[in-house]
Amino acid sequence: TERRHAEERIEFLAHHDALTGLPNRILLRDRFAHALAMAERSRSRVALLFLDLDKFKRVNDTLGHAAGDQLLLEVVTRLGHSTRETDTICRQGGDEFILLLNDVPDPEAVERIAEEILTQVGEPAEINGHVLNTSCSIGIAMFPEDGDDFDGLLQKADIAMYNAKDAGRNTWRFFNDQMNQQAHEHLLLQNRLHQ
Repeated sequence: TERRHAEERIEFLAHHDALTGLPNRILLRDRFAHALAMAERSRSRVALLFLDLDKFKRVNDTLGHAAGDQLLLEVVTRLGHSTRETDTICRQGGDEFILLLNDVPDPEAVERIAEEILTQVGEPAEINGHVLNTSCSIGIAMFPEDGDDFDGLLQKADIAMYNAKDAGRNTWRFFNDQMNQQAHEHLLLQNRLHQ
């Protein structure tokens, strides 16, 4: 029985995050493939949201990693309240999350979910007697508008998330080609400065 429990735990950890129990990127990739197939059949959309908590490092640095972990678990609960049961919440690592919204009728539906996430995450959280105010920045990429490849859409959602951070944090941005061009130019400039 002990060995069986250990094997089940290893199997679980192969596809889930140890702290939150959320699916990891391996399982998310599989669910994305399934969502894409369903969207193609029903002519609906799929959205990937790349979410990063704003100034999360400050919590770890001042209150410790245990408090940071408690805040992450609270954020996971709030993300669950903001999404549907059919959606997938994945912990990318650290304070980053990826949300897979399947069977999305239009971009406005994604906007409503993003606004709900900002509201939920923005509510004060009490951790170890401290009231913490947090926020997040969200980047959004959609199928079919931004492509049909998991890695490509994830990269575009990541670029859009950094654009949301640059816009002052606590907001969301849809990916657009201008962001991609800016990110490429920034990388080239960094490389030239380094040389």
